[in-house]
Amino acid sequence: MKARFTPALFAHAEAVLGQLLRFDHPADAVVSRYFREHRQLGHADRAFVAETVFAVLRRGRSIEARCAGQLSDRRRLLAALALVRGWSQRELAPVLKASEEAWLAAAKAMPEADLPPAVRCDLPDWLYQRLEQQFGADETLALAHAINQSAPLDLRVNTLKAGREAVLAKLAADSIAAQPGALSPLAVRLRDKPALARHPLFLEGAFEVQDEGSQLLGFLLDPKRGEMVVDFCAGAGGKTLLLGALMRNTGRLYAFDVSDKRLANLKPRLARSGLSNVHPGRIEHERDQKIKRLAGKADRVLVDAPCSGLGTLRRNPDLKWRQSETSVAELTLKQASILDAAATLVRPGGRLVYATCSLLTVENDAVVAAFLEKHPDFSLLPAAGLLGKQGIACEDEVLRLLPHRHNTDGFFAAAMERKA
Repeated sequence: MKARFTPALFAHAEAVLGQLLRFDHPADAVVSRYFREHRQLGHADRAFVAETVFAVLRRGRSIEARCAGQLSDRRRLLAALALVRGWSQRELAPVLKASEEAWLAAAKAMPEADLPPAVRCDLPDWLYQRLEQQFGADETLALAHAINQSAPLDLRVNTLKAGREAVLAKLAADSIAAQPGALSPLAVRLRDKPALARHPLFLEGAFEVQDEGSQLLGFLLDPKRGEMVVDFCAGAGGKTLLLGALMRNTGRLYAFDVSDKRLANLKPRLARSGLSNVHPGRIEHERDQKIKRLAGKADRVLVDAPCSGLGTLRRNPDLKWRQSETSVAELTLKQASILDAAATLVRPGGRLVYATCSLLTVENDAVVAAFLEKHPDFSLLPAAGLLGKQGIACEDEVLRLLPHRHNTDGFFAAAMERKA
């Protein structure tokens, strides 16, 4: 169902954009709060507002360049509707003023080739330069095109409650178009973005919303029945729930995080999942006493490290404007410290997986290389072999997922073993 495009609806989009462009808070939190404060907006109205303001965040630099010095939030939105969402002047008629028609036509007519590469890619200069060094100009352009699209909606089937075929059949019966994921054996990809919070399968815990790429981290860790496993940076627990299911609800699974709020978000998900082997625990920092008590005892440890999040730009386009070279440098120090601390938990012969949702070598390969140099008792396990045994395609020593190649969020993961 399409929203009725009116000046009032456009005014809501303008109000949200004004808040977003201050970059004080994450974009999804700003949009959610606005919708809670304006409950009169229906599902279609909310979809229009969210998609339009996110189009501005995604394509901000090229929109600004095309606005040719005549910038305002109003014009950013009009340009996003015309240039990104492909609306005609007739569709824009309820809002577009006669005096703006020539300006908008000129903005649309500006050749893309006239824009500098970083502007064409809608990336800040520092980030474009880093990616170009890693991937080259042509692939950076393809990557930028992919991260400037909206991400699909992926589900992970909870094998304790249902099989993938049963979930697909039930979704089809409810006229929700879906197909099996191409990479993860538990993934279901939806064609659209229906509201699922009240769907019976969700309420009974048969699936969780989780990007297909994120699911592969659990298979790389590959926890077994009865093991002691630690999710070191558990957050709201999406990967914790996957690990618990892979363990068939046996053994002990510790979910550690420094945030009470994130762990509180895990509780209702845990209740739906049917898992009883998960032990959530808040820690003050990576050297917390709770960590020291488990030194050398864990069979497997997952470190999904705090990172720039630049692999998730399809969902969180504001991150490219909120992160900086300075913030990334600070994160790499934190990542090294967390990985060092997590490694102390791994028993001889045990497995350690370091992962981020970043695109940057400095947060990924460089952190792992420095760790292995400092810790000769750990060695890299080829990801291709570990995942290949589980029927998951991977060609590399590490898992490296990229939006333009795999149609997932950008993920990096390296599996290491403590020598026996």
